[in-house]
Amino acid sequence: MSAATLAFELTWDPAIRGILVVALGFTVLMGSTYLLLTTNVGSRLGFLIATAGFWGWMMIMGLTWWIYGIGYVGPTPTWQVTEVAVTENKDDLSLARLQEAHDLSTWHELAADDPKRGEAQASADEALTGVDSPVKAFEATSDYITVDAYDKGGKNPDSWLSQLPGPHPPHHALIQVQPTKEVVALQEGQTCPPDAVCYPFGETPPKAEADTSKPITTVVMIRDLGHKRLPPAIICLTSAVMFAVTASVLHRRDKAAAANRAKAAST
Repeated sequence: MSAATLAFELTWDPAIRGILVVALGFTVLMGSTYLLLTTNVGSRLGFLIATAGFWGWMMIMGLTWWIYGIGYVGPTPTWQVTEVAVTENKDDLSLARLQEAHDLSTWHELAADDPKRGEAQASADEALTGVDSPVKAFEATSDYITVDAYDKGGKNPDSWLSQLPGPHPPHHALIQVQPTKEVVALQEGQTCPPDAVCYPFGETPPKAEADTSKPITTVVMIRDLGHKRLPPAIICLTSAVMFAVTASVLHRRDKAAAANRAKAAST
């Protein structure tokens, strides 16, 4: 059975089949090119030309990935939870370890439709309800309601300077949540428990309401910019060095061959 047939017959493990297909494609692509070069210019020169072409193509591909942030990229920017503070008043965060959080008047309140708020809210939900989260405080996102969201720091998105690479000031976000009141569907003849939201059984449940008697939970986060373009940058620069080395070897070989031909012609 040939390698091509074997690669497509292995259906029991997609990972193994995928590895074989990629390895086969790489071997056929590079091997056929090297074979053609060998038959025309010889094995050593053919190898140098094929190697230079490979690293040149890798350099161009890495540069494209680097510019557009696509392909083989590193970790994308995320919000990292640094602490969770529980207070009676949403404006009193004097016990928070982050000094900037002690005065919320200097923070920017995020609107409900702000994309930054949605991303920060998702990270806060994962921290508050995640199974493996060390700061888990609720069983589900339906157990609380978001009261406010703020952010502070980072680059000014309205300035053209924010599009340039360079140092990034720390960017923090706060998500404040409060437990919701218990929602009870009342059967006929039942009475509504105190501090609960009740509705007749069979009707649409009302919108969740915050229980103002419960404390406020504030999730403090910092923006991790990640390293999205680092892998393609490494690929591009490494490939550029290898391409320069192989091109230099080819250039020196051409000069030596030209010198030998000139010497042979003069004798």
